[in-house]
Amino acid sequence: MIAPIELTHRTEDTIPSFELAHVFCHPDIGRSGNPTGLVLNAAGMTPAEMQEITARCGHESGFVLPPSSPEADFRFRFFVPRHEMEMCGHATVGALWLLRARGHIDDGVYRIETESGPVIGHVGERVEITQPLGTTEPRDDKRDAILSVLGLAASDLADLPIENATTSRTKTLVPLSSAHTLNAITPDFDRMEALCEELGSTGLYPYAMISMTAGQYEARQFPKNAGYPEDAATGVAATALASALFEKDMIAAPSAGITIFQGRAMGNPSQIQVRFAKNQETGVIDQCLLSGLVCVW
Repeated sequence: MIAPIELTHRTEDTIPSFELAHVFCHPDIGRSGNPTGLVLNAAGMTPAEMQEITARCGHESGFVLPPSSPEADFRFRFFVPRHEMEMCGHATVGALWLLRARGHIDDGVYRIETESGPVIGHVGERVEITQPLGTTEPRDDKRDAILSVLGLAASDLADLPIENATTSRTKTLVPLSSAHTLNAITPDFDRMEALCEELGSTGLYPYAMISMTAGQYEARQFPKNAGYPEDAATGVAATALASALFEKDMIAAPSAGITIFQGRAMGNPSQIQVRFAKNQETGVIDQCLLSGLVCVW
């Protein structure tokens, strides 16, 4: 438990406590995964207070609120140090895991309201959340600008399109020839926000295939304007990548899905799982299921 942060907007009310969880931890490495600040009792907090606590925490943060609809169990809001986000995969997984760990919920299925739409959480020892099957848009028209910002040459690209992929948020997927090339990237961060604005994207997500048969990929995430230059694990980007690969018939076993490794270049290795599920009525795959290990130290 982290000591409560004193909020300038509150003088007499009880200060909400928050915890720091690490989500999408690598099972073979000790301190790993992407940290997220979580407030499990955010009822009554203002958006300004949520933004302030996130800025002081310095990490993407999730806030658990009562639902606004009888059809939902919770409402979640998400912030990065600079602004609110519609959806945050690792904060959602982390909040559900922590709600269970602290005895607030039992194993089961929970309905969550987010700004990007409804999310279903399957809660047990591991947490799995739904994301819509994504859509893609080719962005090879911006290839030269993307390569310039990432400090790459055309020969560093794999034989796949650069494209925007969208589940809850839009990420620009940049396919690279090797994990070595991926982890050697040194971006020009001063130009990152303007480029993402031109792309209509919330971040660049360069990736490399490790093994299509084994369903293993490695990626890095450079956000548009989060308040930090790189993300150790990005659930929404992982589902965007998985959706784009599924669209190209590059997922060998959809029910098993793929594993995405992220954060190695930051010295903070993470592991994300994404698989696919069918609509029970139509039998057609129409959603991604996102999961990973959660740790609290």
